[in-house]
Amino acid sequence: MALSNVLILSQIAGHIVVFILSLCIVVPMLCHVRDFNGHCLLFTIGDWNEDTGLFDIKWASKFYCNFTIITGFFLMFVSTVEIYRMTRLQLKKLDSSFLGLFLDAVLGFLSCLMAFGAAIMITLGFITWCSQMTLRFPSCEVAAGQNFTKEQDHINTTGYHFEMGIAQFGAWSSFAASVGLTVFAMLKLVSDHQLRNMKASMYLERQRLVNDDSFRDESGISDAPNAQNNSQD
Repeated sequence: MALSNVLILSQIAGHIVVFILSLCIVVPMLCHVRDFNGHCLLFTIGDWNEDTGLFDIKWASKFYCNFTIITGFFLMFVSTVEIYRMTRLQLKKLDSSFLGLFLDAVLGFLSCLMAFGAAIMITLGFITWCSQMTLRFPSCEVAAGQNFTKEQDHINTTGYHFEMGIAQFGAWSSFAASVGLTVFAMLKLVSDHQLRNMKASMYLERQRLVNDDSFRDESGISDAPNAQNNSQD
């Protein structure tokens, strides 16, 4: 099988993996925002009230959760488009244009950046939250499901540890898969660029040879009458 076919099949498989991993980001993060009544625990801190035993929460910006959700949808959209486009090219046995290969590389690079940013936010933000939980509970996992918030806040803490764990796995795995897809896209872009340069060089060389042959033919025709005149003299 040609190298291009191996690369495009690897890209299709990689985008399928990224699509599945993007669901591991979007679904648990949406569930978390719902359970926390629209709030986001990432980078959230607070103080433990010694009188009531409750956690007085100082909510962090919703941007952290929103960014991770947007990243998941972005990865899902890019993967869907790329799977459709590459599958169509593979079935019709067509080659991608240089512009298409360039866009593949750019989208792969953007996917890497966004997935890395989401993974860092989830990891560091969850560590910040857990550092607050371990001031009262033996571990962050034990704190899940405990009633340590005010009743009027309508916060459901039952599944936050599992949700953050799945989202963290999805973000880091998506980043790793996006790096691989970006490498494949760059390989195809470089290979196509080299092939185009080779074709251009061969075309120029062929034109040079054709011009040289034409020049020799014209020189032979013009020299023939001169040779006959010299023989008559």
